[in-house]
Amino acid sequence: MNLKISEVKRQSKLSLKGNWGVAVLLTFIMFLLNFMLPFSIEMLISGGSSGVTVELNQAETPIATDVVSIIISIALIPLSVSVYWFYLSLVRKNNPQISHVFSIYKDGKTAFKVIGTSILQGIFIFLWSLLLIIPGIIKSLAYSQTFFILRDHPEYTVLKAITESRKMMNGYKWKYFLLGLSFIGWGILCLFTLGIGFLWLVPYVSTSMATFYNQIIYSQDENDTSDKAIIN
Repeated sequence: MNLKISEVKRQSKLSLKGNWGVAVLLTFIMFLLNFMLPFSIEMLISGGSSGVTVELNQAETPIATDVVSIIISIALIPLSVSVYWFYLSLVRKNNPQISHVFSIYKDGKTAFKVIGTSILQGIFIFLWSLLLIIPGIIKSLAYSQTFFILRDHPEYTVLKAITESRKMMNGYKWKYFLLGLSFIGWGILCLFTLGIGFLWLVPYVSTSMATFYNQIIYSQDENDTSDKAIIN
């Protein structure tokens, strides 16, 4: 299948048609959770901490805020991944709701698997980056479909999902890189809107990434069907 970036983006716009409102609202909610919530908690810790001396407060506060930031970041990983799944459902016309995004916390096993996958993926990319920056970028592209694969195959282990992503992206990494690169212009324009434009750009990018995955799956299914037909 000759996967075209223009077609991916066109399909993404079609998927978002009539769903921009819920997508923008979800983006705003995630902004509040990922940026405003940690900032607010850190401010509370900084303002509410007490000690014998000012020096003691200055020494303890950064440690406390760092620990809290790490905990919050880890706790929000399943939610961020669930947002990816939201857009995949949107592309597949399954009429996803914002409430579905938060339902990932109802399944502790899935939530912990997602956290473990994110951490392991980060370790792999970091180790490859120690060689040179380019290998790290290539591996990040190779592992980019891991969470989508886990959505379709929850029975997969973490390593299995990462391996399948690497196999799936053979021949598609450069195209995926160009897809991401194609949004840079929009990102620059959003800066001139004081960041407000990102409320629309983020759903557009996320839907495009989900569409990219969905088209690869479709391509593989077509190839499998053709191979079976030839054998028969």
